[in-house]
Amino acid sequence: MDQHPELEIARFLKRLQWAAIVLAVLSVVWLLAPVLTPFVIAALLGWLGDPLVDRLERSGRSREVAVTLVFGLMVLLVVLALLLLVPMIERQVVTLVESWPRAQEWFLLRALPWVEQRLGIELGSWLDPQRLIGLVREHWQEAGGIASAFFGYVSRSGFALLTWGVNLVLIPFLTFYFLRDWDKLVVRVAALVPRDYIGTVSHLARESNDVLGAFLRGQFLVMLAQGVFYAVFMTAVGLRLGLLIGMIAGLISFVPYLGATVGLTLGIIAAFVQPDGGLTLALLVVVVFTVGQLLESYVLTPRIVGDRIGLHPVAIIFAIMAGGQLFGFLGMLVALPVAAVGNVMLRFANERYSESTLYAGDRPPIVLDSFVDKSVIVEPRDEPRK
Repeated sequence: MDQHPELEIARFLKRLQWAAIVLAVLSVVWLLAPVLTPFVIAALLGWLGDPLVDRLERSGRSREVAVTLVFGLMVLLVVLALLLLVPMIERQVVTLVESWPRAQEWFLLRALPWVEQRLGIELGSWLDPQRLIGLVREHWQEAGGIASAFFGYVSRSGFALLTWGVNLVLIPFLTFYFLRDWDKLVVRVAALVPRDYIGTVSHLARESNDVLGAFLRGQFLVMLAQGVFYAVFMTAVGLRLGLLIGMIAGLISFVPYLGATVGLTLGIIAAFVQPDGGLTLALLVVVVFTVGQLLESYVLTPRIVGDRIGLHPVAIIFAIMAGGQLFGFLGMLVALPVAAVGNVMLRFANERYSESTLYAGDRPPIVLDSFVDKSVIVEPRDEPRK
């Protein structure tokens, strides 16, 4: 029986306080998610650039000069990417607009009848404009409610678009300040940690920093390599929208299997819609994505990312979906970093559990005399020795 119940009560109240603090922080994040998005993006960029700033400082440069050089390099990379990609994307969008009538014709005259024949249901009548107008007239009250909700959504979307524009302007300024003051922020946060836990928190912070940095940099390189591979080889086999589809597949490949699935679907549709396309081009697109997935699974991810995050693909998908459901775009943005840090915390908790009396029991094992093999361990018994 515990001889100090007041200690147990104090420990319980302390844990209750920490739980209340965590819930309060999560509530504030949920309420301020749209406002926090540019700050989180800038903080991630500042955290990624801080090691290079520290390296330049160790070479003899001042903090201000090092921050200016790293920030200038970031801006230069963004400008070069825009100068290279914007004209290519513009040409791809023009090609997409020109192909749209043929895509609509292919869908209505080929794809839709094929689906109806295989499934035995009639879908074309539901797409008839006269039928749709009749349904609207029949249910005009509900349609009016839907229309008002739609236009309200459009107006809110316009405001959201304006907010996105403001956020894009804020991100460079916030990134510069995060780069400049990153070390000061780390010191201030460390000063808030209770002194009894500073050693454990420092160890977990270093491990989380190593895991998260290696994973994010590696995942970015894998996404870039996949996007370039898909874009180059789909264009090489003759797909006119290969560049645009390859970029889309590369950008969303941080979700396991989603980039390849979406890219393959869009590539096959584009192959059939293209005037000089058809089954042969669609098969070539399938070959490109098959080779790309094999390259990603057996070469890129093992060599660049490895097992640094230690999460199963299903866990990654769940983390992204849960983050989006709880906190919107901000949640999707921080889902992988939070999952990586959470995995470090779970490993630490498992180590503590393995060393606890709950797992090992209250009684230590008894080791036999030195003439007996030291690997042999005998557990104590309740009854006395005879």
